[in-house]
Amino acid sequence: MRDYDEVTSFLGEWGPFQRLIFFLLSASIIPNGFNGMSVVFLAATPEHRCRVPDTANLSRAWRNHSVPLRLQDGREVPHSCRRYRLAAIANFSALGLEPGRDVDLEQLEQEGCVDGWEFSQDIYLSTIVTEWSLVCEDDWKTPLTSSLFFVGVLLGSFVSGQLSDRFGRKSILFATMAVQTGFSFLQIFSINWEMFTILFVIVGMGQISNYVVAFILGTEILGKSVRILFSTLGVCTFFAVGYMLLPLFAYFIRDWRMLLLALTVPGVLCIPLWWFIPESPRWLISQRRFREAESIIQKAAKMNNIAAPTVIFDPMELQELKLPSQQKVFILDLFRTRNIATITIMSLLLWMLTSVGYFALSLNAPNLHGDAYLNCFLSALIEVPAYIVAWLLLRTLPRRYIIAGVLFLGGGVLLLIQLVPADYNFLSIGLVMLGKFGITSAFSMLYVFTAELYPTLVRNMAVGVTSMASRVGSIIAPYFVYLGAYDRVLPYIVMGSLTVFIGIITLFFPESFGMTLPETLEQMQKVKGFGFRKKPRDSVEKEENPKVLITSF
Repeated sequence: MRDYDEVTSFLGEWGPFQRLIFFLLSASIIPNGFNGMSVVFLAATPEHRCRVPDTANLSRAWRNHSVPLRLQDGREVPHSCRRYRLAAIANFSALGLEPGRDVDLEQLEQEGCVDGWEFSQDIYLSTIVTEWSLVCEDDWKTPLTSSLFFVGVLLGSFVSGQLSDRFGRKSILFATMAVQTGFSFLQIFSINWEMFTILFVIVGMGQISNYVVAFILGTEILGKSVRILFSTLGVCTFFAVGYMLLPLFAYFIRDWRMLLLALTVPGVLCIPLWWFIPESPRWLISQRRFREAESIIQKAAKMNNIAAPTVIFDPMELQELKLPSQQKVFILDLFRTRNIATITIMSLLLWMLTSVGYFALSLNAPNLHGDAYLNCFLSALIEVPAYIVAWLLLRTLPRRYIIAGVLFLGGGVLLLIQLVPADYNFLSIGLVMLGKFGITSAFSMLYVFTAELYPTLVRNMAVGVTSMASRVGSIIAPYFVYLGAYDRVLPYIVMGSLTVFIGIITLFFPESFGMTLPETLEQMQKVKGFGFRKKPRDSVEKEENPKVLITSF
C-alpha cells in the first residue's frame, strides 16, 4: 500500500510544474495584501475643523478666529469639533469689535459643527470619513469599519475550509476571488456608511477564504520539501508585496472611490489563472475521481519532461487520504487537565495579543509623522525580512526563546517611543518599524509552535481555536489605534506593555524544538520543558510533521 506522496514521487520536487504552481498561487495572494489593509487609506481621517458658512456676516478677523484652539501634542491647533457660537461672533463683528482685543475669546460660548466640517485635502482628496462626516460624535464609526472587516475575516475562516472540502479547492479559490473583487467593486457605489461596511464584511469573508484555500491547494499539490518554503516565504512574502502595492496605488489615486476601482483590477487579472492552476489531485482522489487526478499528474509529468507510468492511481492499491478512525474529541479536551488548560490559555493570549500588535501597527502606519504613503510602504516592506528571519530561526533554535526574543524586541522598542523627543520623528518611525519587525516575526512562528505543542488527537482543533483568538485580536486592534486621538504615544505604551507581557508568558511554555510530536493527550501532559527524549535531527526532519502545512493567515 502506497500513499499519495509515494505514488507521485516520480514527478520530483522542484520541476517546471511545481515552480509554476508555487508562483501562480503565491501571486493570487497579492490582492489579499492590499484589500486587507486598504482601510488605512479608505477610512483615513484628514485634518478638519468646523465649517463657517460663506453667507455668515463676519469680518476677516472674526472668520479667522471663529474656531477655538486646543492643545495637541504640545502645540495649539484649531478645534476639530467646536466653534464659537456663530450668532454671538456675528453680533460682535457687526459692532466692529476685534477678537482678542475687545472680546475675551475664552469667555465666548461654543457650539458644535452644526454646518458640517471643512476637511484638508493636502493628503487625501476624499475618504469615507470626508464623504459621510465620520468625525466628532460619529468618529466611533471609523475603527468600527476596520473591526467589521475583521469580523468578516473571522466568519470567512469558519466556512472556507468546509466549502473547499465540499466543492473542491480550485472552484472555491476562484469563487472567493470573485467575492473579494466583486464586492470591493460594489463598495464604489455605496450611498452611506452602513452599505459600505456591510459590503466590507463580505469582502473580509472573501479575503481570508481566498488566502486559506490558496494555501491548502499549494500544500496539497507541492511536495514535502517545497511546502515549508511555500507556507512561509511564498504565501507571506507575496502578501507583503500586495501590501506594498497599496500605498503606491493610494499615492497616485487620492479619491477613495477611484482607489477602490483601481484595487479591483488585479483581482480581474487573476481570471486567466483558471486555465493554469489545476484542481488538487488529493481532493479528487478523496472524491474517488481517479481519472481526473491522473490527467493532472500526467500533464505535470509532461511539463517536467518525465515519463509517467501508464496507471498512476490504482484504486485497489492507493491509500485514500483519510485519517484513521480515532476517538472523538471536543473543545473541552483542550482544558482537560491543569497542564493542558494552562498551555491553552497561554496560547490564546499569545495569539490574541500578537495579532493586536501586528494589526494595530499596520493600521496606524499612515498616522505616523511624515509622509503617510511612505510610512505605509515601510510598514509593508519590513515584513519581508521579518518572514525570512523567522524562517531561518525556526530551522535552528528553540521555539519559546526565539518567539519571546522577538516579542521582547518588538515590545521594548515600542516602549522607548515615549522617550523620543517630538522633534526626532525619524527616530520614532524607525522604532515603530523595528517593533513591527519583531511582532511580525513572532506572528509568523505561532502556527508552527502551536502545532508542535499539541498531540495529533487535538492538533487541528488547537490550531483552529488559537487562530480564532488572533481574529479576535484583529477585531479589537483598531481601537488601540483610536487611543492615539487622546495621546500620540498612548497606543505604543499599551501595545509595548502587552507585547513584553506576552513575551514573558512565552517563556513558561514547554519547549517543542527537536522533540517527538505528542500523539495523545497523555503524552502532552509530559511536555514540560524537556520532558520528551530528543530524537536525532535527521529523524525529526523525516517525520511526517504538520508544521510543513501551516503558516500565519
